[in-house]
Amino acid sequence: MGQPTHAFKDRDWWRSAVIYQVYVRSFADGDGDGTGDLAGVRARLPYLAELGVHALWFSPWYLSPMKDGGYDVADYRTIDPAFGTLAEAEKLIAEARELGIRTIVDIVPNHVSDRHPWFRAALAAGPGSPERELFHFRSGRGEHGELPPNDWPSQFAGSTEPVWTRLPDGDWYLHLFTPEQPDLNWAHPAVRQEHEDVLRFWFERGVAGVRIDSAALLAKDPELPGLASDPVPHPFVDRDELHDIYRSWRRVADEYDGVFVGEVWLPDAERFARYLRPDELHTAFNFSFLSCPWDAERLRASIDTTLAEHAPVGAPATWVLCNHDVTRTVTRYGREDTGFDFATKAFGTPTDLALGTRRARAAALLSLALPGAVYLYQGEELGLPEAEIPVDRIQDPMYFRSDGVDPGRDGCRVPLPWVDGMPYAGFGSQQEPWLPQPVDWPSYAVDRQQQNADSMLSLYRTAIALRPHFGDGPLAWLSAADGVLAFSRADGALCVVNLAPAPADLPAHSRLLLSSGPLDEAGRLPQDTAAWLRA
Repeated sequence: MGQPTHAFKDRDWWRSAVIYQVYVRSFADGDGDGTGDLAGVRARLPYLAELGVHALWFSPWYLSPMKDGGYDVADYRTIDPAFGTLAEAEKLIAEARELGIRTIVDIVPNHVSDRHPWFRAALAAGPGSPERELFHFRSGRGEHGELPPNDWPSQFAGSTEPVWTRLPDGDWYLHLFTPEQPDLNWAHPAVRQEHEDVLRFWFERGVAGVRIDSAALLAKDPELPGLASDPVPHPFVDRDELHDIYRSWRRVADEYDGVFVGEVWLPDAERFARYLRPDELHTAFNFSFLSCPWDAERLRASIDTTLAEHAPVGAPATWVLCNHDVTRTVTRYGREDTGFDFATKAFGTPTDLALGTRRARAAALLSLALPGAVYLYQGEELGLPEAEIPVDRIQDPMYFRSDGVDPGRDGCRVPLPWVDGMPYAGFGSQQEPWLPQPVDWPSYAVDRQQQNADSMLSLYRTAIALRPHFGDGPLAWLSAADGVLAFSRADGALCVVNLAPAPADLPAHSRLLLSSGPLDEAGRLPQDTAAWLRA
């Protein structure tokens, strides 16, 4: 394979990159045990290079009991044996780099696993010990300490379970997520030093960047006040102390030309932008766009708001349609409610997959034409729908912590189909995958889509290859009919997306670069179709 066009000496690559999220457990199974692994990823690196992506973001691949899909980390310096070894991870990073693909790893700084050596030492040391100062241990309320220290809610949407667990010795410990994920005390210098050491550990091994999970939750009010009084500032979301933490992280990253992307869910645009100041994080995920319904007016407002949020700090926007936590795009856009909200997830939601697929194809061209970086979740390029997991096979704690109301996130984590006609669609041939694949999964297989010029995979490959036509310039909206989004970028590249019922006339152009579906007989753009044009 020839030298990729995205040269590694470009320090600003992250400002306009296409970044592919790899959920290792479900990507490709190299040893046939039913679980995806690093050997599987290494074998599929040529596929990712042909897709044209500039970087891979790996969901946590560290040693973990897997109580929350690997986001319960027991050791950041060890690869989980289910995935491989540290030596294999180093080979993967190097091999991807030879293909022009950078690597981004996932850090989960809010909490660790209850199997982490620090937490096990804290349990053994007992109340009042220095070991417990690394976490949030407290006495309970009530006459005998039988009530939890405060009323904070779980960060798992729909969960009714408390965020405090009482130990036999009487102490309670804080976990904003599951009891197996105790929150760290970020006011303790050892916590800060350990994470800076972990960053250096992975930068030394050649990673180009770090994705920061739950980036706005780390700092806690030391008084741990309850929420009944509606305290300001919030006792555990978006506290000012966070910015000093990320400034120190930025100094580490700058030693290696490394980059950060933060998972920051905040409704306040000004507060959100603070994380993207020049001495803090480089980028943050755009959840407004991800959760936006398939509606022209609301999509335009989301795009405008996103660009306006980033402009004051000079940071590039990011565009995301789905990820490992969110209902897959094809399914979401095929429903009556095309937005996304964890609180509204339910079993048995009616879905028109043909409609959802048509919209997802148009949304792909929309997102790839916008200024900034684009994140692509594995299987999105195959048009995979959300799978319905039999109740007795569900593993996601969201399902259990919602008392069975929330179907959980397993439906977007089903192992990928690679080869039609092979056992388990070529994911791994010897043992059933850790999550069951739907019976129609082989119809989405990579080998079938590679042979079809009209497939979702072919659309993504072509779009990523043509994306440089849009350049690095700003977005300028064009006059268009109601329900139609039309804008220009650099060098006369245009994007038009028709969400209106009637076909839309295309603006004057010299060439049709790409469309998500065929134009009508009059050369107009049908409903739920997008086109890229050269003016």
